Amino acid sequence: MHPDCPELERFVRGEIEPGAFAHREHVRMAFEMLRRHDFAETAWLYSRALRAMTAKAGKPQAFHQTTTIAFLSLIAERMERGGAPDFAAFVRAHPEMLDKTALSRWYRPDQLATEIARRTFVLPEPAP
Repeated sequence: MHPDCPELERFVRGEIEPGAFAHREHVRMAFEMLRRHDFAETAWLYSRALRAMTAKAGKPQAFHQTTTIAFLSLIAERMERGGAPDFAAFVRAHPEMLDKTALSRWYRPDQLATEIARRTFVLPEPAP
């Protein structure tokens, strides 16, 4: 059983202020959710919480489905491979997850900039 994470509870309930939710917190909430739920359930819960947060900030268009699912996938895969007991150990083992540009290894900026990629998950396009 994992220790309580009050921030996760607040995130799910939409109580975290958007301005205080930097990339590191995105990764931490994803890590904590993935410790408690399978990937599909996490994808739904996490996306719902982020949508609520962007709406609360008055920027619902800021939610980006491809970025969300792609980062969740990378975090989940690294968790499965690494077995970090907590978030601090996970970050030590995978510091690249704190890099907001980490998806650039798989996605071109113009692909992520599309409205389709924002609204629904799209797979990376093969390199030319």
